[in-house]
Amino acid sequence: MINVLVAEDNPVNRELLRELLEVWGYNVIEAADGQEALQMIEENHPEILLLDIGMPVLDGFAVMRKIRENPSLATLTVLAITAYAMRGDREKILNAGFDGYLPKPINARDLANELERLVRKRVNQNTAPNQTPEVNASGKTQAAGTGK
Repeated sequence: MINVLVAEDNPVNRELLRELLEVWGYNVIEAADGQEALQMIEENHPEILLLDIGMPVLDGFAVMRKIRENPSLATLTVLAITAYAMRGDREKILNAGFDGYLPKPINARDLANELERLVRKRVNQNTAPNQTPEVNASGKTQAAGTGK
C-alpha cells in the first residue's frame, strides 16, 4: 500500500482528501501545517506528499525547499494542492521543484489521474532498466520478478 502524506491546514479539505485517498486504497497520514509535515515525513517516510501552498508555520514553498535541500528527502514525490490558480502560479510552483500541480477546488478525477501519473513515474524511477513494473494482488507496484 502506498503511503500518502496530506499536508493541508484546512480540516475539511484534509478530510475530503483522506476519504478519497482511502477509498482508492492509499494509506493516509495527515499534517496541519508545514512544520508538522516535515516531522511526519521524517517519521513516516511517505511515497507521495500532497502539499498545500498556503499553510501556517511554514508555507508549501518553504517545505519544498527543505525537502529538496535534504539528500534523504530530495526524491520525495510532491504534488501541490493549492488555491494559487492565477496565471503563472502553475509554472512558479513546478519551477520550485514540485512534481505536479492541482488547483483547488480539487476535482476527484484530476486528482486520481495525477496520482496515477506520479505513482507510475515513481515506479519507473525505482525499476531497474531491464525490469517492467507490475502490480501485485494488493495493488502495490513492484519490479517484475522481485516478489517484493
